[in-house]
Amino acid sequence: MFYLHHLFRSLLPLHNPIGFGGVDFIELFVAAVLIGLTLAWPRWSGIAQRFAARTAWCMIFLAALPIALRLALLRTHPIPEPAVADDFSYLLLADTLSHFRLANPPHPLHQFFETFFALQQPTYSSVYPLGQGIALALGRALFGHPWAGVALTIGIFCALCYWMLRGWTTPGWALLGGLFAVIEFGPLSQWMNSYWGGAVSAIAGCMVFGALPRLRDHGRARDAIILGAGLGVELLSRPFESIFLVVSSLLFVLPHARRLVGRAPVFLAALLPAVVLTLVQNYRVTGNWRVTPYSLSQYQYGIPASFTFQSNPVPHLELTREQRLDYQIQSSVHGAGTDTLGSYFLRLGSRVRFYRFFFLPPLYIALVAFLAAWKTPSYWWMLATLILFSFGSNFYPYFYSHYIAALACLFLLMAIAGLQKLGPVIAPWIVFMCVAQFGMWYAAHVTGDPAMWQFETWDAINCGDPDGRIAVNRQLALLPGKQLVFVRYGPQHTFKEWVYNAAGIDASRVVWARDLGTVENELLRRYYPDRTVWLLEPDRRPVQLQPYPTIQPERPAPNPQRPHLKFEEVH
Repeated sequence: MFYLHHLFRSLLPLHNPIGFGGVDFIELFVAAVLIGLTLAWPRWSGIAQRFAARTAWCMIFLAALPIALRLALLRTHPIPEPAVADDFSYLLLADTLSHFRLANPPHPLHQFFETFFALQQPTYSSVYPLGQGIALALGRALFGHPWAGVALTIGIFCALCYWMLRGWTTPGWALLGGLFAVIEFGPLSQWMNSYWGGAVSAIAGCMVFGALPRLRDHGRARDAIILGAGLGVELLSRPFESIFLVVSSLLFVLPHARRLVGRAPVFLAALLPAVVLTLVQNYRVTGNWRVTPYSLSQYQYGIPASFTFQSNPVPHLELTREQRLDYQIQSSVHGAGTDTLGSYFLRLGSRVRFYRFFFLPPLYIALVAFLAAWKTPSYWWMLATLILFSFGSNFYPYFYSHYIAALACLFLLMAIAGLQKLGPVIAPWIVFMCVAQFGMWYAAHVTGDPAMWQFETWDAINCGDPDGRIAVNRQLALLPGKQLVFVRYGPQHTFKEWVYNAAGIDASRVVWARDLGTVENELLRRYYPDRTVWLLEPDRRPVQLQPYPTIQPERPAPNPQRPHLKFEEVH
């Protein structure tokens, strides 16, 4: 296998006739590329400008490019395996939707299937809203694998970035912004290489921020429809942040309200399906139109953690050892009480570094130029929107990039506006540095060079099988018939949960269950008499999967019977 560090070693001065080392060759290469870029820029700029004016072709190109680049990496980085609780919960939601239902009936022995971010009663369901699950279900329906839905949403997002920017700037700059989206959020991004989303909310942001200037300039019904639909997509993916998107939209249209009030009915009609879907999901999952699966999970299990202006929720069900650990960790991150002004701003300052996810390092120069020079009403509205999302999302104890994914295209607009201010002399060099950075890391992944991966910063692509899940799944896939796997954790086990099941547990080829002790396990063995039974010990090294012993020493086990929760208490 070809490794880049071996290449650098071969370029030591003693190994070549001109005395150049690895760094010398790199500097020479960069200098040559910069000279070539200077000479070729006028010609390529003209070609790009002509292509950028073809909206449909640009959107097709930008949609296909990140998908093609990621597919080219499949040799070294296969389709991502679900790894964290959020991944599995969204996959449960997608599987549920694939069966044309919004919730699954509770299992009669649900105590064996307790896991993170999944309700067991009154229905067996994911705790998350529908948006990402719909994308995964579509990918599975169209291409046979839910990850196809992830790739498709990334492609749609990159194409819509161009469309959104066309409402604010010239076609050439819009095309460049779309290419930045491919580089930043494409094949190497966490959004492309996990199942818990980002692109769906980012698509909503593109629809909203692209429709607003068009609606202001032309007042067309179709722009009002796109605006309403975009807010609906955000409601289905990030319900809390959809409030900020609505406020931002109102701030934008308020000066033009008298002229645009006639478009309110079509706007509301486009938003209505998302509202109805949300209410129906609430009713199907929790039995109450007003109670979301997310809030019911907080009531039952105490997680996910509440907002920092609220107290920590108190679990109303008996928790497994792993669930208790997760509850304790999330409660400690939240803090014992509610927010103080000092803790709020301390947390806000600590999150500035996470915005690096949305900007390649050279684009910080463009961002400074934007902040320093661009003073228009749109400028102040963008800053107000950024502040609104930043301050609003700061009420979460945790922070991940997909919380504010709706701002991704707005960040690109800021970068493009900054490049425009820097002018035609400086802007091409910044563009070159961005492309060069992406090209270097992409080449490292294409060649399969793990020595380089450790130096990456904000890229997140699947590398290896650290938990041993792929090996165990392959072993089970080779076995004939149906399987039942009891998972026995070691005394030091923390959060690496293995008990995840499909929407139809009984119909699954492999059923994963918690080890509750010999006597209790017999209940499930008798329930599944036609399955081969295995014992998995994931805390051993290597992970050990072996036939379930016919006789094993008795050990104390927690009471498997869960108290039946009277859900009227929630209502």
